[in-house]
Amino acid sequence: MSASFLGSLFAVMNRFERFPEPQGEAEIRYLDGEFRIIRPGSYVRCAVTGQQIPLDELRYWSVDLQEAYADPQAVLTRVLGPTKIEAADDED
Repeated sequence: MSASFLGSLFAVMNRFERFPEPQGEAEIRYLDGEFRIIRPGSYVRCAVTGQQIPLDELRYWSVDLQEAYADPQAVLTRVLGPTKIEAADDED
């Protein structure tokens, strides 16, 4: 292969081009302050609500339970249980 052919081949791809996003549910290993993608995907599901959470919006998870949560309310529901949260809301 000639150098000009290789140069034109590599000129097609550059660092600004994006590869297609993987579709479907990802498999994640949740760690302290970070997570590792085991199987590529575009989202995970909230363990409490079942809501899809895009990976770039994933902020809440449990390392011990290896579960993702959509928002702080979902975390509280998992930790305290739904009846305790409802009782606390009724007191307000």
